[in-house]
Amino acid sequence: MSNTVADKLAKKTRKKAPAKQVRLKLVYIDFWSSVKFSFLVSICLAIVGVVSTILIYTVLTQTGVFAQVDTLFRDIVGDDNSLMKIIGFPQVLGFAVVVGILNTIVGTALGAVASLVYNLLVRVVGGFQLGFTSN
Repeated sequence: MSNTVADKLAKKTRKKAPAKQVRLKLVYIDFWSSVKFSFLVSICLAIVGVVSTILIYTVLTQTGVFAQVDTLFRDIVGDDNSLMKIIGFPQVLGFAVVVGILNTIVGTALGAVASLVYNLLVRVVGGFQLGFTSN
C-alpha cells in the first residue's frame, strides 16, 4: 500500500474535468474586419480562378481540343478566320484576370453589405445564440 505523492498526483490527472459550457450571443460584426476578411477571401478565389483557367486552357491545348474546334470553325466560316485568334492564350489570361478583379470588387462589397445588414437585423432579432464547450 503506497500512498506516495506521485500516486496521488496520478489519480488526480486521470480524472477528467467536466466540460464547461458557455452560451454567447453574437450581436455585432465589425465592419472593417468583415471588409478585410471578404477582400482576402475574394483575392484567394481570384488567384484560384486565374490558375485554374491557365491549367484548363493548357490541358485543352495539349490534348488538341482547340485544334479540332478551330478546324471545324474554319470549315464552317472559312479559312480566313481562325478561332485561335479569338481564344488565344493572352486573350484567355486577360479575361481571367479581369474577371478575377471584378469578382474581388464585388466580393468585398458583398462582405461589407452583409455585415451592415447583419448589424441592422441584430437590433430587431437579437443576434445568434452560440454555445461553446471547453473540450
